[in-house]
Amino acid sequence: MSIQTDRLDELGQELGEAIAATPEYEAFEEAKAAVENDEEIQAEIREFQRLREEFMMARQTGEATQEALQKVQSAQQDLHSKPVMAEYLEAQADLQERLEAVNEAISEPLAVDFGGEAGGCCQD
Repeated sequence: MSIQTDRLDELGQELGEAIAATPEYEAFEEAKAAVENDEEIQAEIREFQRLREEFMMARQTGEATQEALQKVQSAQQDLHSKPVMAEYLEAQADLQERLEAVNEAISEPLAVDFGGEAGGCCQD
């Protein structure tokens, strides 16, 4: 590898470490652990996933009903209204916002949306 490539890899590592040290990332990790360690929330997540999968299968066979859709939406709303899940979703959104700002900073000198278009095909 060239010196430039080595330096670029080093900068990438530093960027990853800097992101991991942000309050947004730390809050996300804490919220994620809280969700993962909450058995009630995990049971509700599994139930929501089951309902969603049933609905998706019914939709593929043309047997989906408005009532089934409402049941999935209601389960999602109930899940998202739980404090531990709401904190997780908020932390996730905050981290996403931070990463989008980093993406913009990286993309600016490249004149391309690094995260959104680099490597993409057929962008209009």
